[in-house]
Amino acid sequence: MMNLHLGRRACMHLLEMLRARPIPGSAVYLGLTRRCPLTCRHCSTNSLLGSEEHDADLFLGFAGTFTEEDHPEFVLMSGGEALLRPRLVRDIARRVRTAGTRSYLVSGMFFARKGKIPPLLREAIDEVDHFAASLDVFHEEEVPRSAVLDVLSLLADEGKDVSLQLVGMSEDDPYLAEATADVRDRLSDRVPMLVGLVGPTGRAAEWMPDRRTLTHLPLAATVDPCGVAAWPIVTFDGTVIACCNQAVVDQGRNAPEHLKLGHSATDSWQTIRSRTRTSATLRAVRTLGSRMVSQEAGISPPADQCAACYELSATSPRQKAVELVERPGFPAMELGVQHVLASGGAVGFVRQYGSKRYADLVTLGYRPEEQPCAV
Repeated sequence: MMNLHLGRRACMHLLEMLRARPIPGSAVYLGLTRRCPLTCRHCSTNSLLGSEEHDADLFLGFAGTFTEEDHPEFVLMSGGEALLRPRLVRDIARRVRTAGTRSYLVSGMFFARKGKIPPLLREAIDEVDHFAASLDVFHEEEVPRSAVLDVLSLLADEGKDVSLQLVGMSEDDPYLAEATADVRDRLSDRVPMLVGLVGPTGRAAEWMPDRRTLTHLPLAATVDPCGVAAWPIVTFDGTVIACCNQAVVDQGRNAPEHLKLGHSATDSWQTIRSRTRTSATLRAVRTLGSRMVSQEAGISPPADQCAACYELSATSPRQKAVELVERPGFPAMELGVQHVLASGGAVGFVRQYGSKRYADLVTLGYRPEEQPCAV
């Protein structure tokens, strides 16, 4: 079996990464750029070719703080279009591998329109441990599905771990039924698919109604652990946020105080991981849910968990969060919630935060007897 520290690529099925999703600090996102050559109508980051892009060392320098003794299991690179910075992708993948971290890259596949992978992009793709492509009805307006699948087929034939990210308008969207069936046929069930639903963020907010209930209700909150406050994200300007909700990411330095963990220019991975794991507010939200924390603080919370979370930067709920985590039974409850979330596995996580109908597609191509492996 290969040692990751020898500098060669390791196998990394999508399932392995998703299984770690509930574990605080087990991975970190890097938003390498907001720039993108595509103009998809649903783009959650509202990216354009002229969008913001910051110094590469905000990301490469931060990756350089990973050590063999203290590093995330996974680093996920995205944009915008991260492959507009192929040298940065390549260098990050190489650097984190020396610490024992595996790398994941997602692309909108703009280059596939020309029927080939340019050499510099190919070098970046070869360096990462897992390559994911975005595919949906909006991307297909700009990049043909056949071109995307041709690239993925080529990479899979060479032994590369690849996957697809798809989104649809609803569980019953005929596009999802047709596209997933086509992908399974074209790629012979070798490639896993992570299927989600379009939300009213970014450009989609211009035409998609927000169906959340934001009114404050006098209803008793129930325990509803947050499963997406476990992996920090280094946003486009280097601000590190505890939540990957795009509405929060877009605020950067202006995000709610309890969701800001620091800045990649001044804080190491070790500092960010410690803050992720020890913040009383984050621990309470991951274990009880934001609505329960608000109610414990004497606040009538919004019915929507994300909206309720925004209000937790006020003094009273943050003080209440400290009291909650210091209660004698809280650590056992915290571990119990993590165990329950982890026991649901990758499929359980996708059913909760993505598509219930297509959640099982994340298992395609997984062969336990071959994981982990080397190529």
